[in-house]
Amino acid sequence: MEESFIFYIEKSIRDNWDSPALTDFKGVNCNYKDVARKIEKLHILFEHAGIKRGDKIAICGRNMTNWGIAFFATLTYGAVAVPILNDFKPENVCALVNHSDARLLFVGCMVWKSLDTREMPLLEGIFSLEDFSITWSENEALLSARARLNELFGLKFPDRFLPASVSYRRDNLDDLAIINYTSGTTTSPKGVMLPYRSLWSNLQFAFSVFGRMPEERVISMLPMAHMYGMAFEFIYEFAGGAQVFFLTRTPSPQIIAESFAKIKPNLIVSVPLIIEKIIRKKVFPVIERPIMQVLLRIPVVNVRIRRAIRRQVINAFGGNFKEVIVGGAALNKEVEDLLHAIRFPYTVGYGMTETGPILAYDGWATFKKGSCGKAAPRMELKIDSPDPAHIVGEILAKGDNLMAGYYKNEEATRAAFTPDGWLRTGDLGIIDSDGYLFIKGRCKNMILGPNGQNIYPEEIEDRLNTLPYIGESIVMERDKKLVALVYPDVDALAANEKNTPQELEKLMEENRQQLNHHLPAYSQVTKIVIQQNEFEKTPKRSIKRYLYR
Repeated sequence: MEESFIFYIEKSIRDNWDSPALTDFKGVNCNYKDVARKIEKLHILFEHAGIKRGDKIAICGRNMTNWGIAFFATLTYGAVAVPILNDFKPENVCALVNHSDARLLFVGCMVWKSLDTREMPLLEGIFSLEDFSITWSENEALLSARARLNELFGLKFPDRFLPASVSYRRDNLDDLAIINYTSGTTTSPKGVMLPYRSLWSNLQFAFSVFGRMPEERVISMLPMAHMYGMAFEFIYEFAGGAQVFFLTRTPSPQIIAESFAKIKPNLIVSVPLIIEKIIRKKVFPVIERPIMQVLLRIPVVNVRIRRAIRRQVINAFGGNFKEVIVGGAALNKEVEDLLHAIRFPYTVGYGMTETGPILAYDGWATFKKGSCGKAAPRMELKIDSPDPAHIVGEILAKGDNLMAGYYKNEEATRAAFTPDGWLRTGDLGIIDSDGYLFIKGRCKNMILGPNGQNIYPEEIEDRLNTLPYIGESIVMERDKKLVALVYPDVDALAANEKNTPQELEKLMEENRQQLNHHLPAYSQVTKIVIQQNEFEKTPKRSIKRYLYR
């Protein structure tokens, strides 16, 4: 087995030369040979800009074909990629460009409009992600090279540009590949240093589980500046010979449904919010009808109805996929119960930016409901608890996927590891006798009850979110009492003409009482506070809890 990440990128380009590689949905398409040509042209510009091996190059913009090309051009040149989330505010983008010591920046037009180059003194050039034009630079050599780029490419490759022309340097597995800034659900962002070893190990995992994907199709919905989307909606597919479709816009339910129907992806990587919205809109309204509830109690009819529901849900996702992988947050229990009951091919994985990202997984056929699978290949998991199968403790991890630390932050790096080298995930869970991991919540979210009981707000939220007119919620402690912040399901309210503040207050109080009926006394919610605006979220569509404390 070739122990070089770059080897697989080069091999895929050569093997899939004339096949489609990266495509903007309803936009530009690049074959593998087109990607290779553009990578070489960017290498020429990097060289004339004086970029050296190990220098940092930042990328900030929406998912698109040129984002992927800029990323692979950076790694195959030997520079370090610094993906920055498109949703960060301008001052955050500038701060991360500066903190990472980036010398070049690729940026989308919407982000570029709000940036001030004077706030990024280390930068020597800014490229447009739309067409790789230079939007700003004081480097004369870079500007001259961009003006003569086609000529310089012709001089570098005087004969035809062929698969044999593609030859990239090889990485050492411990070399730094990416500085990925965390989304900061509970703290300020930190620069996770991921070595090539982590990218290589995650890629080997995907190959071993899903195999190669020549000429198959995948939709990139999650931000590529986040490791979950980058690793399993982009890197693996490209290395496996697939065609990646970028939505190039916010993945609204309508756009997702349209893209599934048209592209019919072979593998679906998602966060729970997308899955749950599809189930709640398309399935729950049908099965909650009184006549359907009666029919579901009849054994023979029950089986036929479940088959019909399964076909409906599969068709909603394009009808052509091997598996739906859910990650990034917990899947709602009611939704998961339905998916499990109809034998829908889904599985829930577990990972984090600091492991690039995979930590645990199991295929849908053997996946245990409610779990996050078993430890991924080349990874070990353990629970910091006297009885890991029954007493909740922090999940600790060790293995090839681990980060090298946080960039220019030794204090945070030390805090992230135990003295014997285990990564502290910050998540709480148990591991059963079969090796399946069950997550119970975040360490920082756990609330200590009045008599020392451990209260996991995620478990309360999971039950609360199944109640009528609840869109999403977070539970927290205020004045030593549990309070639920709720953003209502505005579509359901409008459809049932429950629009007045008085009606909404009454509905939420009914929900609170129903919720508490199922909870022990120490974890009951004393009040529901209605949020007027949707909760702010991370790229994984997790609520930024720290903003609401």
